[in-house]
This record gives sequence, structure tokens and C-alpha cells, in this order.
Amino acid sequence: MPLYAYKGRNARGELMQGVLEGADSGAVADQLFNTGVTPIDISVTKRAATEASNGDAWWVKLMEKKVTAMDVQLFSRQLYTLLKAGVPIMRGLAGLQESAVSKAFGRVIKDMRESLDSGRELSAAMRRHPTVFTPFYLSMVRVGEMTGRLEEVFLRLFDHMEFDRDMRERVKTAMRYPTFVVVAMVAAMVIVNIFVIPAFVKVFESFHAELPLMTRILIGSSNFTVHYWPLLVAMVVAAVFGFRAWIATAKGRYRWDKFKLKVPVAGKIILKGTMARFARSFALSARSGVPIVQGLTVVAQTVDNAYLAARVEQMRDGVERGDSILRTAAAAGVFTPVVLQMIAVGEETGALDDLMDEIAQMYEREVDYELKTLSAQIEPILITFLGVLVLVLALGIFLPIWDLGKVALHK
Repeated sequence: MPLYAYKGRNARGELMQGVLEGADSGAVADQLFNTGVTPIDISVTKRAATEASNGDAWWVKLMEKKVTAMDVQLFSRQLYTLLKAGVPIMRGLAGLQESAVSKAFGRVIKDMRESLDSGRELSAAMRRHPTVFTPFYLSMVRVGEMTGRLEEVFLRLFDHMEFDRDMRERVKTAMRYPTFVVVAMVAAMVIVNIFVIPAFVKVFESFHAELPLMTRILIGSSNFTVHYWPLLVAMVVAAVFGFRAWIATAKGRYRWDKFKLKVPVAGKIILKGTMARFARSFALSARSGVPIVQGLTVVAQTVDNAYLAARVEQMRDGVERGDSILRTAAAAGVFTPVVLQMIAVGEETGALDDLMDEIAQMYEREVDYELKTLSAQIEPILITFLGVLVLVLALGIFLPIWDLGKVALHK
């Protein structure tokens, strides 16, 4: 259907303008009257409905804050409250648009209202903004529309996003200290190679003595860093872009996500956190009335790991062939025996969603414990690496000075 740009005034006399989709100008006028807007001008346009029409300068829009996950999370909670109170969805979206703190998200809500005006469903209106709403979010909204439990789905989506945000924040907090230590160590190595070792080289050359092997290695690495640092910078930049291009491919992302699970200390935290997200998502879809096969398809999209997503899809294929969830979960090879036992009990009793919630809570407790002890687990590794670095510097720099001092005293 063609797009029509309209101008009109609402009940308060305020000027309203935007873009609507309709069979003709009369259908667009009917849509506007139904929403309480009196049309002034309706004309055919080729502009997309999401195009901004408020006349803001392009650089203001460029610097404008983008829609965040927190905006979507609060939107879910507010929409749940409005729907539960019996407020019509169009009126609720209008209120959320007016009270939106983020201008970008306000435009998204406005486009959703216009899409609903043109006859689209809510999930279809949200699907027009894939950078704002995730595939899992859209799938759950679609399920809520089909089952008539849309307000309940929005509440569960809010809880799901709250859990996911809390998990990510705790990981960032736990990694702050190790990251600071690693950055400081790298900066110290660069300073030593560029400034400290060249100063000692002049002292060593004045004695005209044969230097130890470790000292010669340090001097060689320092000379290479000083003379070829542009090449090193170019190699680092090329490696970063090459790595990002590699993980952008399906094969590269799969191998990298599989490797992350084997990294000492961090691997088990990633695995447990991802499995907790899987269990939460599966319980949410099961309680919303989603069939098991469709639920596993939707849940695979929430697992932020290509390797584990492939294991979930493997479970889905097994269920499609008629296998039990327990058998497919055991074949996936990512669940512990305790979790498999809980899945067996849930499948036998028909309370799989409740047992999945228990599994999620168990994984969350384990992740919480791992995050609390993460710094204590990483500290020995950092101290060992720092000790090796100091030992190399001591052997390479101070040992020759000690030997030369002894020679001078004997003379």
C-alpha cells in the first residue's frame, strides 16, 4: 500500500504530522479520525514511516542517544501496567510516546502507533525496528498476541531483561580489577621497552663487555619496538579488524564461542551464565503456551553463544524426531547430571517450566559465587605473570650491571 504524509490537529489543537500507510487518502483520513486527529492535508509520499519529520538538524540526530536495552525494559513494564489496568493499547502508546525521555525511542513508539493504525499487529509493528527489539522479544510478543496473554508476556519479558542486565553488570564489575591490572602491565612493558632499556644500552656499550643472552634479547626487542613501532601498531590494528571479520562469519563465530567456553576461569562462568539464560527463556516460553519445538527455536536466539545455540537447535531437532527432552539434553553434552535429573523429573511430572526456573536459579547462584571469587581466582595468575616479568627484567638489566660492578672491584 502507498504511503501518505499527513498534517492534522488533535483534540487539544496541537499540530500532528507523520506518515501513514493506506489504500487511499480516504482510508488514511478514517484512520486519523479514529485516533482523534482532524486531518488538514494528506498527500502521497515516498518517505519511510520511520523518517524523522521534526525538522531537527542532522548533527543533532547524529549525536542523539540511541535506544538502549533499559529503554525497552522500562517500556515493557509500563506497557504491562497499562494493559493490566485496561487502558487501550493505542492510548497507552500515545501516553508512552509523550513521556518518553529518549527522542529516538519516542519516534519508535510513534511509528508503532502509525503501524497499528494501518492495521498491523503489534509484533509486526515492532518488527520494523530490529535494532530495538530482539528476535526473542518479537517472538514472545507474537505468542502473547496468539494466546491473549499479552500483558503477562510483557511482565515476563521485563523480568527476563532485568536478569540479563544484572548478569552483565556483575560480569563487568568482576572484570574491572583484572582488566586494570592487565592494562597497567602492558603499559609498563611498553614504557620499559621504549625508555628504560635504551638508557641502559648506553651504559652497557661504555663497558665494551659481552652481555648475557637475556640482556641481548631485551635489547633486540627494545630496538625493534623503537624502530618499527608503526609496523607493530599496523599489525595490531590489522589483527583486530581481521579478528572481527572472522568472528562475523558463521564458522568463525562458532569456533570462537566454542573456544571461550574452554578458557580457564572465565569459560565456566560464560557457560553457566548462558545456561541460566537458556533455562529462564525456556521457562518463559513454556509458561506462555509456546509448543516445545517452537520454544526451543525461539530460545536458541537468546543464547548469546553460537556453539550453545547449535546445541539447543540439536535438542529441537531431536524433539521433532520424537525423542524426549531428557534424551536430547543428554546428547547436547552441556548439562550437568544434576540438571539432567531435574529435567527428567520435570518431564515426568509435566512441570518442566517450574523445574527450568529451578535450574536457572541454580545456575545463577553458581555464577554469583564464581563472580564473587573471580578476583581471587585471577590474582594468582596475574601475580605469577608479574613475577615472571620482573624476573626477566632483573636478569636482563640488573644482572649485567652486577657482573660489571664485580669486574670493576677486582680491578
